[in-house]
Amino acid sequence: MDPKHAIVRTPGNLYTSCLSEHPLHHTVSLKKAREQHAKYCETLSELGLEVIHVPRDDVFPDSCFVEDNAVVENGKALICRMAKESRRGEQPGVAAVLEGIMPIKWAEDPATIEGGDVVHAKGKLISGLSLRTNLEGVTQMKEWLDVPVATIFDPTIMHLKSYVTYLGKDIMIATEKYANHPALEGFNILIPPSEDEYAADTLSVGDTVLMAAGYDTAQLMVKEAGFDVISMEVSEIQKCDGALTCLSILF
Repeated sequence: MDPKHAIVRTPGNLYTSCLSEHPLHHTVSLKKAREQHAKYCETLSELGLEVIHVPRDDVFPDSCFVEDNAVVENGKALICRMAKESRRGEQPGVAAVLEGIMPIKWAEDPATIEGGDVVHAKGKLISGLSLRTNLEGVTQMKEWLDVPVATIFDPTIMHLKSYVTYLGKDIMIATEKYANHPALEGFNILIPPSEDEYAADTLSVGDTVLMAAGYDTAQLMVKEAGFDVISMEVSEIQKCDGALTCLSILF
């Protein structure tokens, strides 16, 4: 089912203090990040989505990465318990919006789970077991959302969606490391070249795929697979170890 809504949140005043290991983190521009975020929201609106803005949060630097705050499936939302204590506190604003739309449940200790680990694909979820999401988190998600969940175990990564996303039409884009994982069995897999791996984090709305600008080979692969591609400038998002999926919750 194609999404109809997108929850977003503008980067707050402390955005430049985001959690990041990117070598250019020190060059993050809040002004430019807000411009790129605004263009992102405008694009989602032009694609027919109702864009729902959570009030800006000027306390938590990573608060614009709303995807990590909740997983929505089957008309319900699991409010995530983030692995990093410095991010716990972002969720109430997102939860308040979702609570007005659907039933919600909060993940509970000892669970850790973040939406950036969860790929939505054809009525099932594929979740990373990573630095940010543990087995208890996946178990609570599966039970509350009442949905099949396959897992990819890799405790060295932050979020699975940095490497694997679902495009639609039974097609995934995945980096070579995960392309043959059993959790992706049954899907056709596009494998971008190593220099284009960042572009594996895509955001699909119907047959249109948002992709990071500057990764022409990966974009061409997706176009040749039958999708329309919109190229998005996300340099200031990338510097905070974020990507296109991080900036919204689609449902």
